[in-house]
Order: sequence, then C-alpha cells, then structure tokens
Amino acid sequence: MIALRKSSERGHANHGWLDSYHSFSFADYHDPRHMGFSVLRVINEDRVAPGTGFPTHGHRDMEIVTYVLEGALDHKDSLGNGSTIRPGEVQRMSAGRGVRHSEFNASGSEPVHLLQIWILPDRAGHAPGYEQKHFNPAELEGRLRLVASPDGHDGSVTIHQDARLYATRLDGAASVSHALAPGRHAYVQVARGAVTLNGVPLTAGDGAGIENESLVALASGKDAEVLLFDLP
Repeated sequence: MIALRKSSERGHANHGWLDSYHSFSFADYHDPRHMGFSVLRVINEDRVAPGTGFPTHGHRDMEIVTYVLEGALDHKDSLGNGSTIRPGEVQRMSAGRGVRHSEFNASGSEPVHLLQIWILPDRAGHAPGYEQKHFNPAELEGRLRLVASPDGHDGSVTIHQDARLYATRLDGAASVSHALAPGRHAYVQVARGAVTLNGVPLTAGDGAGIENESLVALASGKDAEVLLFDLP
C-alpha cells in the first residue's frame, strides 16, 4: 500500500525569515492524521532567508538529520561543535539527554534550502552527539546511496534507531529499486524534480508512506533528488 502525501497538502508556515512546509504535525500545525510515519517524526522543507536563522534552542531524545539542497547553513551547539553544512553534506545531531544549538544563514544574498528530519531514537537518554559527512554527488547518480544508518555502514552517519536513509539522483532512463524485508516500512520524499514510485508519479515536495510492499522502485526521473527511508 502506498499512501501519498502531496506537497500541496502539507502544513505551511511563512514567518518572513523562514518559509517552512511540514509533512507531519509540527509547531502550530497539527493534524492527527499526520503525526509521523513509523519512527519518522518530522520532515520539514525549510527556506531560510539571508542573514537570518534559528536562535539557540534545545532538543531532547531525537535523532535530527539535516540535508541541505542549496546554500549553506552555519551550525553551533552546546557540545562545542561549529560547522557549515552545504549541499552534499549530511549532518546528524543526537539530542539525547539534551543539547542546545543554533542554525544561521550567514549569506547576505542567498537563501538556504534544506530538509530537516527528526527520527525517534530507540530509547530515551542517549548521550548527545554530533556527526557530519560529505557525500560526492556522483555517488547519488543512478543509485541509492546510504547516508544514515544504525551502524555507520558504508560511511553513513550513525543514528540511534533501526532505520536507514538513502539518497539518490535520477534523470532520464536511470532507475533504482530497494527491497523491503517483511514487516518493514518505507517513506519516500522527493526533494526536487519528478519521479515515479512503483509507477505512481511524484513531484517536488511529494512524499509517500509505504506498507506491505516488497519492493520500492523509483524511475522516470526528471532532475530528481529523492530520499528513501527504510523503517521498522
């Protein structure tokens, strides 16, 4: 079964400095039909205006993955980390017992376009942690590149959950597929472009929850960049 979550149906909040679309309930947007999917709790598509950002704030017991599509996002946290996240890089922050951080667009002219993803951890009370890795865009072309996993396999960032996040870029005749083990779920989020999921057309901002399927097939890409979550 494939349950579509069309881009136009997502929650939306425009704060001027931040234009954000919520695939699942978040902040002032609440929809009891869309509280998450399996252990996937948040997918926010954010555009942060130049010279603005998220002031220092706290999180607990959440695996937070940031995936930048355009621009650059500066990160600072209470663990002493400071970095800039750019396209091709994936950041993981395990909030665990508690962490405070800020995110800022230091550019004076260019917005930042990103996906922020929250995944529920396997238990409460992990030590907070931070990790950031670069993935060559060529590694995503026509293949599913593992970028987050519970064991750091294949150079992916490590999360405290039995979930795996893959990224791919598809254009033209290229296609990819992912086998789902019995009892596993999947979620697909189209970051940009257009693609078909098991023959169903999706465009930028669309998502889909997948249950009771043995295979996830992505094809007919048109400048597409897609995230695929393999979930318990």
